[in-house]
Amino acid sequence: MRRDIYIRTLFIPLLGILLPVLSGLMSYHEQNTAWLIAAHFFFILTSFTIWAGCHWIHKRLRPLFPAESNPFLKIITICSVSSLYGAATGGFAFILWEKLRNTDFPDGALTRFIALCVIAVVVFTLIYEILYLSKEREKASRLMNEMGRELSHAELALLTNQLDPHFVFNSLNAMNHLILNNPMQAHLFNNNLALVFKYFLKNKTRELIPLQDEISFINSYFFLLEIRYEKKLQLNFSLGENAASIMIPPCALQILVENAIKHNEFTNEHPLLINIAMNGHYLKVSNKTRPKPYAANSTNIGLKNLSSRFKLICRKDIMIEKTKESFTVKLPIIKYL
Repeated sequence: MRRDIYIRTLFIPLLGILLPVLSGLMSYHEQNTAWLIAAHFFFILTSFTIWAGCHWIHKRLRPLFPAESNPFLKIITICSVSSLYGAATGGFAFILWEKLRNTDFPDGALTRFIALCVIAVVVFTLIYEILYLSKEREKASRLMNEMGRELSHAELALLTNQLDPHFVFNSLNAMNHLILNNPMQAHLFNNNLALVFKYFLKNKTRELIPLQDEISFINSYFFLLEIRYEKKLQLNFSLGENAASIMIPPCALQILVENAIKHNEFTNEHPLLINIAMNGHYLKVSNKTRPKPYAANSTNIGLKNLSSRFKLICRKDIMIEKTKESFTVKLPIIKYL
């Protein structure tokens, strides 16, 4: 960890200088340069020994506490064990320095030196644990985002697989009827069906595609629906000049078109009109509501999938506006980088 290198480089020498001075083990008065260099080297080595030992203790104790365990218990345990090690190492260094200097220090010098070592150990243990917890939280956040992204792709694949059998069955029945009664229309139907499945195969694992590609796909998809439902469906676009610079998750509009068809009844006299319009912030897909007399079999996975994908991609959610007269879904606009 880069921050650890910076902290060690700065504070190990600093502690090696401050600990003996503050505890009265060394003084800059009436001392020669060689003695000062030797003293600083000894106490910096002591500081490094305490630091390295505490680092080893942290590495050995952290795995003993599960991620979901109480962090305060872990911090108290690590601080306690590290403090005992710091006190023992500081006491040994004091005695060794006293022997090397061949002198007796004033009463209380040992207690002050050990106390300062323990305080330094506790302070930097807390700093390290805060940095460690912060790093673990960042890793957990990245992992959750990656898992959410994978889940989003999995839900999209599941949605596609759920749609395909019904869509194929209905499309093949419609084509079979057209082949017998209107071969030219059957040819157009087959071409658009091929474009629809080409789009599914090409884009079902992509995160974003140009809005123009989605519109072309919707036109082909809606052509198949018009053949099936005749004049009971209508689609209107109002996109403006900026549509060429907009991105969208694949199948986003198709999900909303299918959702409108699934939940509303429509006839030749009262066709279902689906409007796709764009303003400066949202791409709106709306339709007048005419609920079916029976509840549609729906898991709502389409709208949930759409919501999760937009949250992951642009940190914005879709907006759903439902009244007695209309149902509108607003998709946040995502522009080219």
